[in-house]
This record gives sequence, C-alpha cells and structure tokens, in this order.
Amino acid sequence: MCSRSQAEQWVRAGRVAVGGRVVRDPEHPTAPEQRGITVDGQPIGEAAPVYVMFNKPRGLVVSASDERGRATVYDALAQAGLPWLGAVGRLDKASEGLLLLSNDTAWAAGITDPVTHQEKTYHVQVDCVPDAALLARLGEGVVDDGERLAVLRVGLLRAGEKNAWLDIVLDEGRNRHIRRLLEAHGIGVLRLVRVAIGGLALGDLPKGQWRHLAAEEVEGLRVIPRATGGRI
Repeated sequence: MCSRSQAEQWVRAGRVAVGGRVVRDPEHPTAPEQRGITVDGQPIGEAAPVYVMFNKPRGLVVSASDERGRATVYDALAQAGLPWLGAVGRLDKASEGLLLLSNDTAWAAGITDPVTHQEKTYHVQVDCVPDAALLARLGEGVVDDGERLAVLRVGLLRAGEKNAWLDIVLDEGRNRHIRRLLEAHGIGVLRLVRVAIGGLALGDLPKGQWRHLAAEEVEGLRVIPRATGGRI
C-alpha cells in the first residue's frame, strides 16, 4: 500500500488497527497470516504480486519522496497504473539502468541480502584509459573508510583516446561502491549504468520505460530463504 516510512507515519497517527484495536507502535509484532488489519477503518487485503523492471534515467532519486524536492522514480511511474511497489535495492541519483520494483518483499529480500551474493553487472564510463596493470589493481579491491570494496570481475569493454568503458561485476553492494573504488585509484566516473542483475539483463528497454517481468524471469531471481540455503 505504501512505503515503510509512510506506514510508520500512519501507525503513529493512529490510522492503523489490528484486530479492531488501534496500534501506534510501528514495531508491534504482527504475524504475516494475521487478518483484521485496517487503515482508516478499511481492511487491507493481500495484493497480487507484481514484478517490474525500470530503466532508470540519470537524475532520479530512488525514494518514495525526497526532502529536497528532487524528482523520484515514483514520479516517473506515477501514470503507469501500478500498485505500490518497493524498490529492490538502490541506484544513486547519478546512476542509470536496471532497477527492480516489487510488492513481494520476500522475493526482494532474497535479491538484496548480501548473503546470497547476487551478481550485479555495471557498465562504467571512466575519464581515462586503464592499462592491464590498473585493471589488475582494481580487481584487487581497496579498503576505504574502513570498508572493503571488492569486485567479482572487472574488464575493459572499449576505449577511446581519452576515456573508456569498463565492465564491472559485484556480488555485494556498499554505498557508492564502484565510485569509491575508482576514486581511490584516481579515476573519475562519467557514467554508471547497471545492465544486469543475476541472469536478468536490461536489454533494449528504453530509458525511462518499464515492463513487467515474465514468470521465468521472476523465478530466475528467486532465492530460497537462508534457513534452507541456496537458490531455486
């Protein structure tokens, strides 16, 4: 129905009841199968799962709302006729490419959980032409501000006279991971585009457009809960 922050506001405002009793504590334990949850007196039902991929343009914030009034991905999807969907992971404002959105929180958690080591592939335009030695150093990773920033793979896609495109694959994702790694080596990022998550590629989806995932694409990204381990 809404973002987590909006839900918290609704609960604190006394708009949410469980079993007929208003609950103002957002941390109040509620079993997933429990019924009788209402908002403003209206019962909420289980929504049909929706899975969407969006080609995020540069300049949009991945947030339901922005305190600085910047445009968000939800503004771009406002006329799409979709139910409330949560972003599966993040892309910063200056980054572009594949963004998943869904109301299936278990599916989303399996993709974003660092334990699953879900691979994410990025094409990155940089302000130099790295040689083999520099690529090797990038592959070794760095420690920045106490955090280990590593890559699974890094390679040269193509190069011009003054800049180049790199193919970088991560199996974890820290805040500004790629940008910080490259900055540590004196490399500036001109563009950063996420082109794949696991086996799901952005493909030829136009910038600013979205589409529903096919059933096989959804299942290809579904991860078995940690208690049983592995991936379906």
